[in-house]
Amino acid sequence: MSDQNQDGPRAGSQWVRIPDGTMVQHRLDGQKGHIDGLTEIVNGPSRNPDGRTQYRINVGKGDRVLIAEEDLLILTDSEGLVRMAKEKGEYRSLVSKQLRGVFGEDRFIVKSS
Repeated sequence: MSDQNQDGPRAGSQWVRIPDGTMVQHRLDGQKGHIDGLTEIVNGPSRNPDGRTQYRINVGKGDRVLIAEEDLLILTDSEGLVRMAKEKGEYRSLVSKQLRGVFGEDRFIVKSS
């Protein structure tokens, strides 16, 4: 088995960005939403592996929060496909394969419809 699936620091040049629209949940407080882009962070302790950004998460009603990759869980359906805001099955399958090649299984949680 490759070490590629282990959740550890990855160099920014090898970083695989979680695509916009991907449904996620905060590891600690359980807040759910979908990725709505990146925001460059000048100060603060927690950043994505690129060393510059945090994910912008749309949590509903126009509200957004900033969360670093290490604090996110990726939501899947019962078949293991990554849940996305407005994407069809073929693209979700591609994104699922890509993200499972980067993150360990502990970063994916099943979210029923």
